[in-house]
Amino acid sequence: MKLGIVYHMPFWREADGTLREVEGSFARYVDSLAPYFDEISLCVPVVSAPAGAEGTAIRSPNVTLAPLPPFDGPVHFYPRLPRVLPRLLRWAREVDLLHCRVPSPAAVFAFAIARLYRRPAFVLVVGDLRALLPSMPYRGMKKALWRAYTGFEERNVQWMADHALTFANGAALARKHTRPGRPVIETTTTTIHAGDVASRPDTCRALPVRMLTVSRIDPRKGLRVLPGALRQLVDAGIDVRLDIVGPAVGGPGREEEAAIVEEAARLGVGDRLGIVGAVALDRLLPMYGQYDLFVLPTLPGEGIPRVLLEAMSGGLPIVTTRVAGIPSLVTHEVNGLLLDRPGAAEVAGAVARIVRDDRLRQGLIAGGYETARKLTLEAQAARMMEIVSSRLQVALRHPVAVPAA
Repeated sequence: MKLGIVYHMPFWREADGTLREVEGSFARYVDSLAPYFDEISLCVPVVSAPAGAEGTAIRSPNVTLAPLPPFDGPVHFYPRLPRVLPRLLRWAREVDLLHCRVPSPAAVFAFAIARLYRRPAFVLVVGDLRALLPSMPYRGMKKALWRAYTGFEERNVQWMADHALTFANGAALARKHTRPGRPVIETTTTTIHAGDVASRPDTCRALPVRMLTVSRIDPRKGLRVLPGALRQLVDAGIDVRLDIVGPAVGGPGREEEAAIVEEAARLGVGDRLGIVGAVALDRLLPMYGQYDLFVLPTLPGEGIPRVLLEAMSGGLPIVTTRVAGIPSLVTHEVNGLLLDRPGAAEVAGAVARIVRDDRLRQGLIAGGYETARKLTLEAQAARMMEIVSSRLQVALRHPVAVPAA
């Protein structure tokens, strides 16, 4: 059984043949599915090794590449479509089962071709473009074009969901794409293995309190409130420092990063804010254990940020927003604190509660561990593959053993 996966995360090949992905979460996802198939063929953009990038290696020997031309979002993808379509036509003919992670520009074309060849398919919805619209920094014609593209891509995703077995990252996305007679199955995308779950029972026992945010830097992530939260915490007598780990995405991301740094300097907390940049996933996961708590004031537009589970597995109490699929992972005051509004005062107030309330903090850490142990890569893959095998009547390489919840 040959599984074909189409997505937009770029890969490159090392001189020794190792495949690497910059971000890492998709590479780990692919590895989790590899035991169930004879071969997994990735139809993804292939780039030259980025200068200084570590990336995350694909460890499974049965993963191959079906290269697409590099592209950075839809504005670069569609001019390359005449080159992409012939490759998709050849590739889709060679796979036995198609898997699309969406939204992703090439997915709808691969899906349509797979239907033409009568190949079974399943879809995983991981983001919500429509919910992102209010936070996009575009104006004028750019805004109109992005709105038009969002509508086009939203129709594509729904068409795929209407015609294929579909999973969605979190309850909100599952509800959005469910139609009468076509239920979408809720799942939780993750990057953690069972062995990644830590055991420390408490944090915040020494000064300064070390806060961590792991996120791409762009206007959709709500990070601009963090300098104000730092200022309010310091004014409340809490000695705190914050590191932001993650790349600035495109021009809007670089502008957002500059604005965050400028605001921190203006508020007199520039020395308490660190911009770390991108860190490869294999090196990032142990870093969580060096911090005391995790903050992600994200805006609507994603399913469930995988970094929340990473933080839970690292023993960090988390503060995040009640948006998108997050409430289907985070239960307020059980395994995290949820904010109705991601403002500086709200973030600072939640952080202060965690720092000052030992019982709350320790309970959140314990609740996070319990959640993380239930939602490992192994558990997610087994449950998905059990459903794929039974619903699509495909024979997998190994029988599926679903871990107990």
